[in-house]
Amino acid sequence: MSKVIFLDIDGVLNSNFWNDSHQTEISDGTLIDKEKIKLLAGLVNETDSEIILHSGWRFWFDADLKPLCVEANRLVELLEKVNLYISGITPDLTTEEIRKTKKFSLVKADEILLWLNLHNSVTEWVVLDDLDLHNDLIRKHHVKTDQTIGLTKENIKQAVKILSGQLKS
Repeated sequence: MSKVIFLDIDGVLNSNFWNDSHQTEISDGTLIDKEKIKLLAGLVNETDSEIILHSGWRFWFDADLKPLCVEANRLVELLEKVNLYISGITPDLTTEEIRKTKKFSLVKADEILLWLNLHNSVTEWVVLDDLDLHNDLIRKHHVKTDQTIGLTKENIKQAVKILSGQLKS
């Protein structure tokens, strides 16, 4: 493994645009924008990267990355249609308080950095997330999506640069 994409789901593979017009699907977690999946596939294929899930969706998978619920199964099916697979998940550093307040952005950076420390064969990495992750090192590798539209072609171009060793300034 040398290149890794740390993937968030909500605000990346779906968006508030979809939330507004598909409220039921978003609330039960099943709606993933197939066009965003195609953009992600282009990034993975162009950069020969692996996907590490760092979304709250990772709790819907068991230790062997098998889906535990309908939503996770649907995500896996959509990814597999374009030959994408989840290679791993970040560790969980959340506390009861973070889970109650849903302030996951406070630990996401630490979870990514811990995962990287445990996998020292990674040469380049990018984070696709709609949240600010409150960490300067992560910020250099972060492609922050707009939660109202999700992943875009511009985001993909930025991610390709980062995965090619051209960190954004």
